[in-house]
Amino acid sequence: MMNDEVSEPQNPDDASTQDDEIKLARARDVLPSLIHLLPVASRPFFPGQAVPLLMDAEHWLPTMKAVGETEHKVLGVVLVASETSEEAKTGDFEDVGTACRVHRVHSEEGKLQVLVECLQRFRIESFANRKRPFSARVEYMPEPSPEPEDQIKAYAMAVINTIKELLPLNPLYVEELRMFLDRFGPDDPSHLADFAASLTTSSKEQLQEVLEAVPLMKRMEKVLVLLNNELELAKAQHSIRQSVEERMQKQQREFFLKEQLKAIQKELGIAKDDRTAEVDKFKERLAKLTLTEEAQKRVDEEMEKLAMLETGSPEYSVTRNYLDWITLLPWGQHSKDKLDLKRARRVLDRDHYGLDDVKQRILEFLAVGIHKSEIAGSIILLVGPPGVGKTSIGRSIADTLGRRFYRFSVGGIRDEAEIKGHRRTYIGAMPGKFLQAVKDAGTANPVIMLDEIDKIGASYHGDPASALLEVLDPEQNVDFLDHYLDLRFDLSKVLFVCTANQTDSIPGPLLDRMEVIQLAGYIADEKLAIAKKYLLPRQIERAGLPKNTVKLKTKTLRALIEGYARDAGVRRLEKQIGKIVRKVAVKMLEGAETPVDVGADELKDYLGSPVFRDERKLSGPGVVTGLAWTAMGGATLSIEAVRTHEYSRGFKLTGQLGDVMKESADIAYGYVVSHAAEFGTDASFFEKAFIHLHVPAGATPKDGPSAGITMASALLSLARNEPARRIAMTGELTLTGEVFPIGGVREKLIASRRAGIKEILLPEDNRGEFDEVPDHVKKGLKVHFVSRFEEVVELLFQ
Repeated sequence: MMNDEVSEPQNPDDASTQDDEIKLARARDVLPSLIHLLPVASRPFFPGQAVPLLMDAEHWLPTMKAVGETEHKVLGVVLVASETSEEAKTGDFEDVGTACRVHRVHSEEGKLQVLVECLQRFRIESFANRKRPFSARVEYMPEPSPEPEDQIKAYAMAVINTIKELLPLNPLYVEELRMFLDRFGPDDPSHLADFAASLTTSSKEQLQEVLEAVPLMKRMEKVLVLLNNELELAKAQHSIRQSVEERMQKQQREFFLKEQLKAIQKELGIAKDDRTAEVDKFKERLAKLTLTEEAQKRVDEEMEKLAMLETGSPEYSVTRNYLDWITLLPWGQHSKDKLDLKRARRVLDRDHYGLDDVKQRILEFLAVGIHKSEIAGSIILLVGPPGVGKTSIGRSIADTLGRRFYRFSVGGIRDEAEIKGHRRTYIGAMPGKFLQAVKDAGTANPVIMLDEIDKIGASYHGDPASALLEVLDPEQNVDFLDHYLDLRFDLSKVLFVCTANQTDSIPGPLLDRMEVIQLAGYIADEKLAIAKKYLLPRQIERAGLPKNTVKLKTKTLRALIEGYARDAGVRRLEKQIGKIVRKVAVKMLEGAETPVDVGADELKDYLGSPVFRDERKLSGPGVVTGLAWTAMGGATLSIEAVRTHEYSRGFKLTGQLGDVMKESADIAYGYVVSHAAEFGTDASFFEKAFIHLHVPAGATPKDGPSAGITMASALLSLARNEPARRIAMTGELTLTGEVFPIGGVREKLIASRRAGIKEILLPEDNRGEFDEVPDHVKKGLKVHFVSRFEEVVELLFQ
């Protein structure tokens, strides 16, 4: 039989010890394994924190009710990857979260205010409910007990020191630290690490890594990195804020000091306020001017208004600008003219080659001014092709008189306000071009050049050409009224120089007020001298090359003029010379020896194929050469007449002819048919013939009456079946056979010379104009003057 073992009685002291070690836990202190989850999208929470939450009642009220019905009131707060917590699904939840006890829930205006106490980390094992309210089974991750390791202590000290450095940079950290110390001590490294992580503004992903790092060493390493980043960021923000504050303090200090200085200076009478300074500036300007009575009265009124207005009001700035303009205009200020004829001749010869007739006209104009002791009330109009030097002549006139020069182009101006100014009814109004010119010149008698006056436009804004009448008329511009100024200003002492390519488009009343000076084109010899004396040296200088670097012989320049620059002016010639100089500059950089001598046969390498070629010499019965005037200078015009068939009688014109030229052709045809027998032509020729009259270069519009005798000569040559002699002719024909005068004699002579035709027919009435043409243009030309067509016939068929 087995004996039962009897145990020895226990020591009463041991029993009491066991009773002391056994503690009963309350149900609410035990964290449940099944809890409801609340997703947060901003950042994770750490154990040891007390966090207020604000959430949408519509979405999360069921979750909070479910938590409130539990005994433990525990809620799992988990970070989600979605943008907002409302969009979160179970797949967005992180694995590790924080168990929190809900202490207070308050609902107001559709929002829930919840205060939670963060207790412990947990890991989600499985979801019990995958829809709201979310719930899951979790495994808790207890905080590691403090390990008395030197390394952990060192990390804890490093974290504390970093937090100390952060405290002066951000006052919010002070309050956070005070709340932490109320609950935990600095010798609690686990909670210290969590607290330090919660202080930073790191990304939610970085904070989640800290939450998931349960081992203390690993967690503190991560936290220290985040703290140091936060410290660098705080230092940068503090530096920027300090710099801005210093700058603001400096500006405020300077502002106060300046205001104090102004007050002190005002007390001592040293300085004035802005309004007084403006008024004194205007008075100082007015002291040097001689205003009219009307202008002085207006200035006094505006000064009184300025004194009453607030400096910040728009009216103040309008009044100040108006007074500014009045006081800047040179009332009564005139520069003294240099009335020296020898000096004037010297300046004109220095700046321009040739143009002797133009220079003579200008000297005559100046001579009259010398006798009158003033040059006023004159408008010079320089008319000529492009590139003949109209603008530079205007500048030379200003130099000869010693006056200020102001130039502006009126080509394309369509607004009358550009001439007479804008009315002071809106901000941005200003005077017209003429008062601006007078203000910029600083004297009331400058030389004002109006370029391209023949190209002035008109629109619904007004007619600027008509507005110019008051400005340019010496009888009216004594009291010129500008819309902005609204005061009479004397422009009668201004010398106006206008330029135009032709006078046809200038209104008659405006042209009537001008003294017209014609500038014809240059002949080849003049161009040659201009190229040598002016153009080549100027282009070499502009290219930055030493003098005499490029050499162009006379033969080369002649080939250049004939092949590439045959127009009336010298602008194209200068462009071609500039092109040669630029190519030489490139060659010099490539090692070419200087000076570079460009030969006539090398021009094609520098400039390409010639632009102009010799005009084809058309000949035979029915072909006659005429002379025409164009805006680009003179030109030769071959006219052809042929009998196309005899099926029917008729007359056809081609060559893009204008109405006037068509009328001339009809007159020529009618005259020749009616006088066929007198000119030795079979009258029956015109009874059956269908005649075609053509003026070559059909793409170029042609108009004018000066081809009348040329067309009649072509028809007569065709009817007689006899070639005309090589003679160039120009003249208007009437139905009675009279030859009427034409214009542009000099240009037409130059065109004939250029084409190599030395014998010319001109109307008898143009003899006076021919006599005025310079001798070097007439040299070598044989000119016949005719008054009736019969004389033309005698010379044409000798």
